[in-house]
Amino acid sequence: MENHHSYQVNHLKQLESEAIYILRETAAQFEKPALLFSGGKDSIVMAWLARKAFYPAKLPFPLVHVDTGHNFPETITYRDQFVADIKANLIVGSVQESIDQGRAVEEKGAKASRNALQTVTLLDTIEKNAYDACLGGGRRDEEKARAKERFFSHRDEFGQWDPKNQRPELWNIFNGRKLQGEHFRVFPLSNWTEMDVWQYIKAEKIPLPNLYFADERPVFTRDGVTLAQTDFITLLPEEEASKRMEMVRFRTIGDATCTGAVRSNASTIDDIIEEVAAARQTERGGRSDDKRSETAMEDRKKQGYF
Repeated sequence: MENHHSYQVNHLKQLESEAIYILRETAAQFEKPALLFSGGKDSIVMAWLARKAFYPAKLPFPLVHVDTGHNFPETITYRDQFVADIKANLIVGSVQESIDQGRAVEEKGAKASRNALQTVTLLDTIEKNAYDACLGGGRRDEEKARAKERFFSHRDEFGQWDPKNQRPELWNIFNGRKLQGEHFRVFPLSNWTEMDVWQYIKAEKIPLPNLYFADERPVFTRDGVTLAQTDFITLLPEEEASKRMEMVRFRTIGDATCTGAVRSNASTIDDIIEEVAAARQTERGGRSDDKRSETAMEDRKKQGYF
């Protein structure tokens, strides 16, 4: 009697295979791609997958970090170590340089943020280096504007996104055709959830910045959001009164002026997975930049944001 061996692939392996396929398609279809690297967990997982996709060769594209100058110090330390470990080429676009050159105007006031200014720096970095595709770690479950994205997301010659004019991707056939000056954003993790990312990090034993793990940190409250105390955030009198040490961690890592912390005792990956499973707020629920208007993220994306 013939033996039939079943071949089963769990959902993480399916997601990994899909992401690797998209990474390879990007390298095949475009002349000069780049991987946008924030030092957050999603871009870390994407770079990890890219290393798998092209092993034993080095990554066929650089990692590009848009540095607001208001990053958590731990993020920059991790970024430099990670890049060295995987032997990647790092390109840094500086928001401070964009301000100094008059390309971007810094917001005024106590609650000013450089987060929106990243768009100018990103588009200038893309144009300067002639990147025709930029890989991003965006996922559809993160935010309603990101849920509208295709895997291959077309940008016009001004770097703008038109959510009503996107190309079909039937049977995962991707159309990377573009005109001179246009480029694409590519999202290999589109179908992943926050839980998938954490389970993959656990399975692959991927090292992360310590900001993701609970620790007693100096924080304060601004508009109902718990923010880290930093040298570049000026506190209002009522915010001074809210300064305290608290056990917190960060579910996302971005510009420190708008990235909220969450109260947590989760000090291990298993703790975080358990916490995410019980969470009733999205991971971007603590991002004050998403709350500036009902369509804040979509408006920024249309202008060329990540």
